[in-house]
Amino acid sequence: MKIRPIILCGGAGTRLWPNSKKHQAKQFIDFGNWTLLGKTLDRVKASIFDAPIISTNVKYLKQVKQHLKKHKIRKFKIVLEPAKRNTAPAILSTALIKDIPNEQPMMFLAADHLIEKVGLFNKAIKKNQKKLTQNNIFIFGIKPTRPSSEFGYFLTRNNKVIRFIEKPKESKAKQIIIKKGYWNSGMFYLRKDSIINNFKKYQPKIYLNCNKAVIKAKYKNNVYHLDKRSFVKATAKSFDYAILEKTKDINSVKLDIPWSDLGSWKEICKMYGKNKKQYFKKKNVFNRPWGSYVNLFNGKEFLIKELYVKSKGILSLQKHHHRAEHWVVTHGKPRITLNKKYFNMKPDETIFIPLGSVHRIENPYKKPVKIIEAQVGSILKETDIVRYKDIYGRV
Repeated sequence: MKIRPIILCGGAGTRLWPNSKKHQAKQFIDFGNWTLLGKTLDRVKASIFDAPIISTNVKYLKQVKQHLKKHKIRKFKIVLEPAKRNTAPAILSTALIKDIPNEQPMMFLAADHLIEKVGLFNKAIKKNQKKLTQNNIFIFGIKPTRPSSEFGYFLTRNNKVIRFIEKPKESKAKQIIIKKGYWNSGMFYLRKDSIINNFKKYQPKIYLNCNKAVIKAKYKNNVYHLDKRSFVKATAKSFDYAILEKTKDINSVKLDIPWSDLGSWKEICKMYGKNKKQYFKKKNVFNRPWGSYVNLFNGKEFLIKELYVKSKGILSLQKHHHRAEHWVVTHGKPRITLNKKYFNMKPDETIFIPLGSVHRIENPYKKPVKIIEAQVGSILKETDIVRYKDIYGRV
C-alpha cells in the first residue's frame, strides 16, 4: 500500500511579520521562483506516495489550487477548515475522510519546511512502513547542527521517545544535544486507525466533533468543506499537546539531513548565504567608500543583501523610517552600534535592527566583514537612509 502524504498548510507566518497586518503566509512566499509549498508538492511526487491531501482554510484555497496546477498535480484532495483550531483537529479531520483506508500509512508534512537529501528522507519513510501498527506513532527528528532556541527537541531511549522539550534556552539546548537530543521536526507518520484510536482514547471530545464535521462536510470539486458548527466545538489544541504528550507508544526516526522551517529571518538569511551563487548577479553589485553590497533577492516587502565591509571601513551612523533589518555575520568581526549600545560580533551571530533605531557597522580589523542582511518593510530603497555621522562626508 502506498503512503498517503498529508500536507498541513494552514500556518499564518506571523513570526516573520510581527507588526504587519498584511503579512504573507510563509509557505507561499516567493524566495526566487520557488516557494516552500511548491518544494513540498514536488517531494510527494515520489513513487512511494499516493495522491496528496492538503489541509488548509478558505483564505488559502486559491493559492493552494494555483500551486497544484503549477506543479502538475492532478490527483489530490483538499480539506478546508472552517475555523482555526490548531493542529490536532486539522490532523484528525483530514484522516477521517473516507478516501483513506483504515490501515493506510499517513505521512503528515508541514507545507513550510525546506528539506534537502530528499532521497534519504523518503528511504527512512519507506523503511519504517512495516513497523506501523494500529496504535503507534513515528516522529521525525533532525540531528541538530547547533544549539537553537527556535526548535523543540525530544530525547529517546532505544528509539522510543521518552521526553519532549519545547523551545529551550540556548544554554539548555546545549545540554540536550550532549544527551543526544534531536530537533522535533513536527512531521508525523502513522496509520489511519492509529490516529482514530489515539484520539478516541485521549481526546474523545475532539474525535466526536471532528467526526461530525467530516460526516456533515460538503464535497465539491475535490474539496471537503468541513461542517463549521461541529468543527468549532472541537477543542483547539496542538497535536503534540493533545496526543504526543499523552501516548507512550512513540518511535523516533532520526535524520541527519539539511532541514529548516525558515521560521526566522536568521534562517532565511542563512539559506540565501548558502545558495548565494544562484542569486548573484554582477549588475546588482554596488560599490561604496566602505566596501560594497550586492542585492541577492528582492521579494515582496523584503530585500536580501550581502554587505562587504573592507578593513577599516565604516558605514554611516544612520536610521530608517520604513524598514527593520536582520543581520547575520558570515565573515569577520564587525563592531555594531545600536542606539547607545555597542556589540562586537563573530561569524554566525545575528542582530535585529528595529525600525527607527540608530545603527552602524564598523570593521576595525584587517580581515573583511561579510554580513547577510534582510531588510523588511514597506519601502526598501537607499533613499530611506537618515545619516547622522559619516567619515566619507555624505551627511
